[in-house]
Formats: sequence, C-alpha cells, structure tokens
Amino acid sequence: MYGDEATIRRILTHMGDTWAVVGLSSNTGRAAYGVARVLQRFGKRIVPVHPKAETVHGERGYPSLAEIPFGVDVVDVFVNSRLAGAVADEAVAKGAQAVWFQLGVVDEAAYERTRAAGLAMVMDRCPAIEIPLLD
Repeated sequence: MYGDEATIRRILTHMGDTWAVVGLSSNTGRAAYGVARVLQRFGKRIVPVHPKAETVHGERGYPSLAEIPFGVDVVDVFVNSRLAGAVADEAVAKGAQAVWFQLGVVDEAAYERTRAAGLAMVMDRCPAIEIPLLD
C-alpha cells in the first residue's frame, strides 16, 4: 500500500484545493474526466494538464505543469507508469505539496524521491473513491 489513511485524509482535507490533473482531456471516456468532475463536486479546483491544453469542466488547460502560471497544491497523475516519475519530479519543481498517482500508476522510485523531497505521496489509489469515504 502506497499511502496510509492519514496521508490520504491529509491530502484530501488539508493540502489545498487546487489540483493539477495530469492527463486530463475532454475525452469523456477516460477515467481522468470523471475523477476531475468528482473532485470539483467536492470543492477542488481542477487544472487540466495535457499536451492539447484543452478546457475541461470549465477550467483552462495547460500543456505542462511548468506552464501553469500559478501554484498548485496537489498533482494528480493519470499517465502511464513509465512516464509518471518525470511528472512527480515536475511536481516537486513546481512546489506542489502532494502527488497522487492514480489506480494502476506505480513507480516505487518516484514514490521514494517525492517523499524524500518532503511531499505527501499516494500511489495506486483514486481520490474519487477515497473522498466520499471521509467523514
């Protein structure tokens, strides 16, 4: 398990409400689309990050984390595991407080690097599943 219940709760309730969702596009068939909608329903501001930089759920998209002109609190990662480590490193450089790798996204070295850099980290879990379970 990569992310204990206390870390999950802290990220979802105390780490800020601006979530960069890496891999989010306007493709309604992708998991990122539905998860981003759930995050919005629970009061999170989502920031789509995708090479196409599309507007999704009313929020302007950016082609990369580095191009977002404001700070983000949490970076939610919906990319292939082999690409996820680079995204985690970008999240550290961006100054995020936490990184969340979605279900099926696993990179143990990135998990260790991100935690060593002082960020909270959850891996192979989904906030859309976890957030409704909060009290």
